[in-house]
Amino acid sequence: MGVVVRNLQSVVSLRRARLRADVETLRLIFGVQRFDMSVICVDNRKIQRINHVYRRQNQPTDVLSFPFHEDLRPGKLPYALHRDEYNLGDIFLGVEYIIQQCKETSQDLHETLAVVTAHGICHLLGYRHETEEEWNEMLQKESYILREFNRITGSRLEPLTKRCT
Repeated sequence: MGVVVRNLQSVVSLRRARLRADVETLRLIFGVQRFDMSVICVDNRKIQRINHVYRRQNQPTDVLSFPFHEDLRPGKLPYALHRDEYNLGDIFLGVEYIIQQCKETSQDLHETLAVVTAHGICHLLGYRHETEEEWNEMLQKESYILREFNRITGSRLEPLTKRCT
């Protein structure tokens, strides 16, 4: 079981080894080490196209998640019967969009990638933020995950958004 980290963009210089290590730490904290997943880094043009096709929003964004298992209840791990079902899904990171946000807020790119990836994994595990109640549930999970990440790595990460938007 593992993680595939692909960098399909050339706009932003990335340290894939750092991203992979951070994703592995997040998988450990989420308790999903036995599940495969992929993290694909793309530019604004690609993330905008994906966002337009799947969410009908014709604009770039920071993260899009595509769960392998549908209709998961938040906080429940997928029940896999066969080897090929040990898959969480795919996370697309809009690194060009993220670096623009980092410059505006003076945040570190790789720290922000870890936060955004944690958000994406929450989506792979059934968390949503369509209502304020869902947002609060997801924020609570993200906050816990990032506290544990900080404890393990010595980082000082926190969720990017604190309230329902």
